[in-house]
Amino acid sequence: MQVSQYLETRNGGYYVGDSRIGLDVVVYAFRRGKTAEDIFRAYPSIGSLAKVYGVITYILEHPKEIEAYLHDEASAFESFQATHPLPAEMLEPFQRACAPNEKTAKPA
Repeated sequence: MQVSQYLETRNGGYYVGDSRIGLDVVVYAFRRGKTAEDIFRAYPSIGSLAKVYGVITYILEHPKEIEAYLHDEASAFESFQATHPLPAEMLEPFQRACAPNEKTAKPA
């Protein structure tokens, strides 16, 4: 994947600048309807609102690459889960966090 000036590659993943915030975190927050300002408030270690806007621009300009990256990340997580299963009480908070917000979900 072509890298933006707002993204860094480290340890096989993409991160917003020199922060520990992964590209996938911003993608999922943006898809849930969070604004750049919301994302920056939630993750101030990103460093600046301009970086958030830069990453969102990258997301919008490279949808195929983003989908491929998210797919690869999901596959890696599934592989990790298969070899390192979590007890149900530890997994449940992660599943809640990944589920669509019922208050903001649109009816079908």
